[in-house]
Amino acid sequence: MVAVCWKLPICFLLCQAVSGGAGRDGHYVAAVYEHESILSPAPAARVERRAALQLMGRNLDIYEQQVLAAARQGAQIIVFPEDGIHGFNFTRSSIYPYLDFIPYSHPGKWNPCREPYLYNDTEVVQRLSCMALQNKIFLVANLGTKQPCERREPRCPPDGRFQFNTNVALGADGALLATYRKHNLYFESAFDTPAQPDHALFDTPFAGTFGMFTCFDILFYEPAVSLIRQYNLKQIVYPTAWMNQLPLLSAVEFQQAFSTAFNVNILAANIHHPTLGMTGSGIYTPVKSFIYHNMESYGGKLIVAEIPVTTADYKTNLESNERFRENLHGSCRTSTSTSLDDEVCFKEQEETAGGVSEKGEGKEQSPPSFYAEMMYDNFTFVPLWGEKGELQVCANSLCCYLNYQKAVLTDELYALGVFDGLHTVHGTYYVQACALVKCGGLSFSTCGQEVTDATALIDFQLWGNMSTPYIFPLLLTSGITLDFADHMGWKNNHYFLSKNRTSAGLLTAALYGRWYEKD
Repeated sequence: MVAVCWKLPICFLLCQAVSGGAGRDGHYVAAVYEHESILSPAPAARVERRAALQLMGRNLDIYEQQVLAAARQGAQIIVFPEDGIHGFNFTRSSIYPYLDFIPYSHPGKWNPCREPYLYNDTEVVQRLSCMALQNKIFLVANLGTKQPCERREPRCPPDGRFQFNTNVALGADGALLATYRKHNLYFESAFDTPAQPDHALFDTPFAGTFGMFTCFDILFYEPAVSLIRQYNLKQIVYPTAWMNQLPLLSAVEFQQAFSTAFNVNILAANIHHPTLGMTGSGIYTPVKSFIYHNMESYGGKLIVAEIPVTTADYKTNLESNERFRENLHGSCRTSTSTSLDDEVCFKEQEETAGGVSEKGEGKEQSPPSFYAEMMYDNFTFVPLWGEKGELQVCANSLCCYLNYQKAVLTDELYALGVFDGLHTVHGTYYVQACALVKCGGLSFSTCGQEVTDATALIDFQLWGNMSTPYIFPLLLTSGITLDFADHMGWKNNHYFLSKNRTSAGLLTAALYGRWYEKD
């Protein structure tokens, strides 16, 4: 996961009028910055520390401008992206001059801005600390760090040091509050994985406790899910360098789904490099989002928004999901819906794994099932034919169902797909997915392709007999914009998602399930 370039205007998006630094009672003001890094022209070449600091200083100059701009808009916390300061595509040896030393114990005991003399090689974190202190703002940033070790120690690399992809959280007084070392590395040979997943937390006077993790971590149980579960967190900071992958894993799409699934606020800052498919940042609540996705132009973007401090209690939802799991049955027998409202009226119907059916008004049809690759996985699809219908498609133990009605008839091809298996490309993890997607063209072979525009407005209810309680509801519309479901949740041992009329042409409506135990 990666980024590039240099000339950058100071620009910001004020998403909601705010007044003063404290915000209204029960709300706080957050900022995230999507940054286009100034990169090393030869990241694999070894340079001196001084040259590394000069390059990182150019990125930190931009950070400084954005912290000031955010503070002037009343922001109490700002989040910067992964790889934003040093860049990427380094080797283990070539990244070494870019690494700061960070102590991983005694959080809150060191103020890098006020006590720069305590440790060597801390120039980057010193500047970040001074930005926070001078602007009286909490600041979260990502940098590379090093930690010496004895070669005789277990796991100590041959060069005698650990190298980590690290987030730091700094208080409004400049104190180092928390560090997080990325656990789920994404083809990052320059960095090491910590022996145990970090659970990184820091407290604020305006929104309580925040947790943090990085980029690829969001797809795994450790540390993301375990952190939220153990501490019942409601606020997450999330630096990322995410390459968008449609139709199910674009940055803003999955960030919003994670916020909705766990009932948390997420402050997500992505790197900006459209030529690598990298964009998509936002401030998310379970019911509203303030996002930036731009594949057309270059430069950074500051997002500032006022959001509520509290969200619904995740523990209650989790306990409900786990009670659901206890009642799961392994068969694919279930039902189809006869209404698009939240009642989800089920009726029995014959099904076979891998089979499909569609029922239209006054007659039964059997559209053909077909296979197509979507995001490197072999999905089983069935096409949507006609103005309305009821579909089902099954694979292994998972059956997916769709009740739909097209509000506007277009010549676009849509299909309902199912996948229940281990994803093995660019990471290994088990997925259960029910997905309604717009195809790239009018032939079946185009289903699963990356599509960014659509015109069809569809009323739908989508559901499946998921075997995991961890379901991420995706709802993406034309132009990579977000929509919110009218109703979602568990009913009759199925997870459902319903929407009466999307706000724009539908790209993706999906239930993306992660079955962590089968990774």
